[in-house]
Amino acid sequence: MYNNPYMYSYPQQQYQYPYNVNVPVYNYGSQPVQWGFPNEYANSYRFPNGDGNIVLKDYGPNPYSVNINEATKQNNTYRTALWTGNHLQVTLMSINVGDDIGLEIHPAVDQFLRIEQGQGIVQMGKSRDNLTYEKNVADDFAIMIPAGTWHNVKNTGNIPLKLYSIYAPPNHPFGTVHVTKADAAAEHGSNGNGNGNTVAFGKTPDEWVKYTEFLVNEGLGDVKRGINALHILQEFILMGVLVGKGYTPEKAYETVEAWEKTGKSKLLQQSKNL
Repeated sequence: MYNNPYMYSYPQQQYQYPYNVNVPVYNYGSQPVQWGFPNEYANSYRFPNGDGNIVLKDYGPNPYSVNINEATKQNNTYRTALWTGNHLQVTLMSINVGDDIGLEIHPAVDQFLRIEQGQGIVQMGKSRDNLTYEKNVADDFAIMIPAGTWHNVKNTGNIPLKLYSIYAPPNHPFGTVHVTKADAAAEHGSNGNGNGNTVAFGKTPDEWVKYTEFLVNEGLGDVKRGINALHILQEFILMGVLVGKGYTPEKAYETVEAWEKTGKSKLLQQSKNL
C-alpha cells in the first residue's frame, strides 16, 4: 500500500511545518483538507511589510505572490494595477455605493473579475443597447467576460464593491493608478469605457512606437541595401503580427529572418529574389 507521509496530523509544537494536510488514503469520496497556518506564517503572509498593510503597486513583470483577498479589500482606488506582464495584467478595483464600473468593451482582451467584498449586478451583451446577460453577484463570485463583449458591473450594496480584474493580454499601462472613476475617464479621453482609444494591449500608441523602433530601423536598413519593397513589407508585417502575439521585436525579427533563410517560407525567398 502507498504510504502517505502526511496522512497524520502531528502537534505543531513538535513538527514545525507551515501546514498540515489530513487526507485519508484511497477515499474516493470528498477529501476535506485542513490548512492550519501558525500565527507567525499568517501574519507575514497577510502583512508582508509588517505594519498591517500590503504595499499596493505594480510588481510586474517580476515573480510575485500576494494574499489577493487582503490586497483587494485594502484597495480604496477605482483602479490600481498590481501586476502587469507581457500576456496578462491584474488590477484591483473599488466601486463606490450606487456607482458602477461603467459600460465598456475590450475588443481583443478577455477579462476575469472576482468579487472579494460587497454585492452587485453584472450585465453583458453583444451591443451596448442589448445587454442580454444579467446576474446578481456577491463575495466569492467570478465573472468571465469574452473579448468583444459589452459589460458593466453595478454596486447594489451598502458598502464599496471590492474586486480584482485579470486582463489577457494587459489592457492598461504598467503602474496604472486611477484614484477615481473620473480619473480613468480623463485618461481615456472619453467616458472611460476602456475601448482601446488610448491603450491597446497594455501600451499607449506612443509606447508602441518606441517599442517597435528596432523593427523600423531594420526596415530602413533593408531599404538602403536595395531590397525590394514587396519583400520588406512581407517581412515586417509578419514581424508586427508576431509582436502582437507577444514576441519581442528582436525575437520577431529573428524568427521571420529564420523562416526565409531556412526555407520554411518559400514565398519570402521568392520575393527577396525578385
